[in-house]
Amino acid sequence: MNLTRPRYLRFPILFVFSALIFASGLLQAQTNPTAVTPTPAPNSAVAPATSTPAPWRLAVNLEGAEKPGEISVGLQIVVVMTLLSLAPTLVMLMTSFTRIVVVLGFLRTAMGLPNAPSNQIITGLALFLTLFVMGPTFEKVNSDALQPYLAGKLASGPALEAASEPVKGFMLRQTRTRDIEFFLKLGRFPPTKVQDLPLRVVVPAFVISELQTSFQMGFFLFLPFLVIDLLVSTILMSLGMMMMPPAVVALPFKLLLFVLVDGWQLVVKSLVESFNV
Repeated sequence: MNLTRPRYLRFPILFVFSALIFASGLLQAQTNPTAVTPTPAPNSAVAPATSTPAPWRLAVNLEGAEKPGEISVGLQIVVVMTLLSLAPTLVMLMTSFTRIVVVLGFLRTAMGLPNAPSNQIITGLALFLTLFVMGPTFEKVNSDALQPYLAGKLASGPALEAASEPVKGFMLRQTRTRDIEFFLKLGRFPPTKVQDLPLRVVVPAFVISELQTSFQMGFFLFLPFLVIDLLVSTILMSLGMMMMPPAVVALPFKLLLFVLVDGWQLVVKSLVESFNV
């Protein structure tokens, strides 16, 4: 029995062994630096050592801040990254975005157009209307919290409290009293003043109130288009055209009515004026 390896396996095996020997030599050289630098002679001229610039480094630590009561830089980075990840949720649930996007969705459904305008256009329009409605609130947050914090006049904690006050005031103006009382009772809170309400009570009460208001506005949006559907279906039934779908016949009349009354301006005006800013 021939135990010799085939010829085509000899070179890879030799290459692997040589690589292992070379790697072990490098490890020994790093762990045992025994190289001795030669000492120059007394009368020999020694060239001055050239200083190499230190490489750029980024150090993030969780040590204490420079001033007492401040949050360290590492914790500030963690807080900022957390807020950035939660920014879509905060925009949807703590601003006017919820009411606007729900009403625009109801409008599209009432007209019988499930894909026009598209979801991207509805979301984009709702976002810019949210920025328009929340403009005074954002300006107050900028002047009362952000600019004093950047100027060093406010610490991190007081700046967050100052930033939450205008947003909390906006939500309380749009929230029904019964919704706030419902969540206070649900959480077994004692009788609390309005200015002392925690955000974990204000935010869900605000969302429930916004959904209630948007559904009421959606009901009134459905009424004129529902009348057109009833008229078209009645006329088709009286003419004996039962095979003709009423939704297809009513769609041009819905679009014509919406364009004639300048529907987009009416809807946007109603949405903006519905907020007590």
